[in-house]
Amino acid sequence: DMMEARMAVLMALIIREAGKSCANAVGEVREAVDFLRYYAAQVERSFTNETHRPLGCVVCISPWNFPLAIFTGQVAAALAAGNAVLAKPAEETPLIAAKAVAMLLEAGVPHGVLHLLPGPGASVGHALVKDRRANGVMFTGSTEVARLIQRELAARTNPDGKPVPLVAETGGQNALVADSSALPEQVVGDVLQSAFDSAGQRCSALRVLCLQDDIADEVLARLNEALTELSLGRPDELATDVGPVISAEAMKTIAGYIDAMRAAGHAVTQLPVPDGCAHGTFVPPTVIEINAVAELSGEVFGPVLHVLRFRRDRLERLIDEINGTGYALTFGLHTRIDETIERVTRRIAAGNVYVNRNIIGAVVGVQPFGGHGLSGTGPKAGGPLYLHRLLSAVSDPPFAGAGRQVASAARLWLDRLTASGSRAVAICDEIIRMSPLGMVQELPGPVGERNRYLLRPRGDVLCVAVTPFGLEVQISAALATGNRAIVDGSSPLSVLHALPVELAEHISMARSRAHVRFDAVLLEGDGDVQRQLAGELAARPGPIVVMQAIASDALAEGRERYRLEWLLKERSISINTAAAGGNASLMSIG
Repeated sequence: DMMEARMAVLMALIIREAGKSCANAVGEVREAVDFLRYYAAQVERSFTNETHRPLGCVVCISPWNFPLAIFTGQVAAALAAGNAVLAKPAEETPLIAAKAVAMLLEAGVPHGVLHLLPGPGASVGHALVKDRRANGVMFTGSTEVARLIQRELAARTNPDGKPVPLVAETGGQNALVADSSALPEQVVGDVLQSAFDSAGQRCSALRVLCLQDDIADEVLARLNEALTELSLGRPDELATDVGPVISAEAMKTIAGYIDAMRAAGHAVTQLPVPDGCAHGTFVPPTVIEINAVAELSGEVFGPVLHVLRFRRDRLERLIDEINGTGYALTFGLHTRIDETIERVTRRIAAGNVYVNRNIIGAVVGVQPFGGHGLSGTGPKAGGPLYLHRLLSAVSDPPFAGAGRQVASAARLWLDRLTASGSRAVAICDEIIRMSPLGMVQELPGPVGERNRYLLRPRGDVLCVAVTPFGLEVQISAALATGNRAIVDGSSPLSVLHALPVELAEHISMARSRAHVRFDAVLLEGDGDVQRQLAGELAARPGPIVVMQAIASDALAEGRERYRLEWLLKERSISINTAAAGGNASLMSIG
């Protein structure tokens, strides 16, 4: 309530310190308020001190591009889950964070559980992450820094013997695909918003526009014409569409990239910089034509849009190339063909998918935001699983038994355990019944928009066990969540003896895990074994892999179970149902 009442004060700070436009500043305050209300409601509805145990002390490291919304969202989530918070805002935007903390304290948050620690990441951030009293870390920023944090946390465990949780959101190489059935004027409007709003300084911003060659010339001509209508200027002026980038260093980096692409022979269309912007950190909206996704080396965090043409018969290959970047944050599709929507949304790896609309501005509780792969660890901010990652224990896992499907491989595995007389039969049966695999929720949203939240398998789960019972439980968890189980060569391999062909497709053995790709890890063990494996995972290139570890005695005695929701990845699909000339379902409302 206080943030809403003092919006003008917060807006002024956001505009002055972060260079955001007036409209973006309003949106930022609204999102911060949404996070506060959403997490509070979630806790009031289902959390109790008897069933939900906090981690202890959580470090929140937030970015400058959403200095109020992400900062407040992290802090609110950690506090709602019952933790004390050490909040380290981006060094570029400490004043906004200070104002947010002052308001939280004024509203009644105890001084002893919320502390503001501004300063450089290399000193303050590093000191917080390496301190043994930090029981969890929330981070939004670059993939490189997230990996450094992972390596630091791998060297220790929490007092309960568990790995120190890292919740990281790390950006994307976001694409939008428009086929020949798309409405050109709608594509252009959504592209302008997605690529250039906030001067392109959003994790969700559009980086690659893929146009089917049948419409590419028309759409590109309209886009270049519409580009001239954008106003580059001071962010405190209402007429401004695109403000400055965050710093002179960022401006220099982005400008250098554009110059290099122009020198390499790429066609570049760029707005001129107005005289009034000559002395600021302005980068004009820029469109660069490329020939392949592979020409992109990394994310350009600014108002730069790449345009790529493709043939219709290469659509699936194009989706594979987008997935091949390793990022999986946001993705857009413009088409009026239902079959294309179904085929592409099933194949794309992104955590947030938008159909026939822009790909920015995810709303808390409506489009839970976050990705996987190089885009982060999950869970999604503003989603139903976020608070649970900030707990050390929970008696009633989220979505237990809410799954819509039972993996056939899990049933086969249960039959095998039953036939062998394994004591893991009852646990395997319980895991299958509790699995949320295939869970789909319709989330609220405005008329003319459909928002779905889904849980899908992560892919390959590495199982590292020291007892046959432990391995049987791990394989049960992996198969019950629709994943494939990869058994580490150090595990008791007798469990896999004479594996039937039907199961061999879902269970494999890796003599050495060093060169095997996997998406999650289940470990039976604690202490030195856990720290050694955590160190190995932190040293691996590529995405950050989440590990769950349970000691043999706790597993055998039934005191702990693997968290099945950690073996699933969240997806949010938002469809503008009114985009293709009308929504027939609206006609029945009267």
